[in-house]
Amino acid sequence: MDLGLAGRTALVAGASSGLGLAVARALAAEGANVSICARDPQRLAAAHKEVDEVGTGHVLSVEVDVRDDADVTRWVNQTVEEFGALHVVVTNTPGVPHGRADAFTVDDYRQAVDGTMLPHVSTTLAALPHLRQAGWGRILLITSEAVRQPLPGTAMSATARLGVLGFAKGVVHSLGASGITVNVLAPGVHQTPAFEGFVAARPAVDRETALKEIIAEVPLGRVGRPADFGALAAFLASEQAGFVTGTVLLVDGGNTRGVT
Repeated sequence: MDLGLAGRTALVAGASSGLGLAVARALAAEGANVSICARDPQRLAAAHKEVDEVGTGHVLSVEVDVRDDADVTRWVNQTVEEFGALHVVVTNTPGVPHGRADAFTVDDYRQAVDGTMLPHVSTTLAALPHLRQAGWGRILLITSEAVRQPLPGTAMSATARLGVLGFAKGVVHSLGASGITVNVLAPGVHQTPAFEGFVAARPAVDRETALKEIIAEVPLGRVGRPADFGALAAFLASEQAGFVTGTVLLVDGGNTRGVT
């Protein structure tokens, strides 16, 4: 299927590893020009090379802290200067600590909102003038399955990320006639460096048990593959997904099944 992304320009936040990198790779493979950002210059350079190798378009990589509004605006503007337009925006932020809802302070929650929710808003707002000018756009906001149902230990994640849904729904109505769609992707457990680090932090005798327990909760019987997530994001960024907007799509193997 031709997704109609060849020659389009996509901006992907937090793309030095994990799901962000998977999305950048998938968009590049479809022929899009891809602008990626991250904070770590070494990991960013490695990601740039990886994305460049799978696509026919051009790649731009910029060191950005998505918690810094000015940094984000600079990145968006640099991307448009480099490629002449902007069509696809994928927002993505770091995770937050796991733990009971009452195990954190108010300041912990404030930092979680600042670092995990507001960057979605700032990136989208910085990009909107360019998407409107292009007359065509796709906005994908990567959150977590916790926005559908807080699971044990994910109360802070749900609290910080639920604001993304409210913002996304509001923007959907603002952009209804502009040719710009807005969708939220809510991934569950995927085979990413963050997940591997979580498992590795367990005592050696407990790692295998922990992994089995996690997998047992997923109806599909496995954790997600980043490449599958990237392919889904690429479809939602495509011409074919032009009538899909305002959705919150769980990508969790059925882990939050039965939640209404």
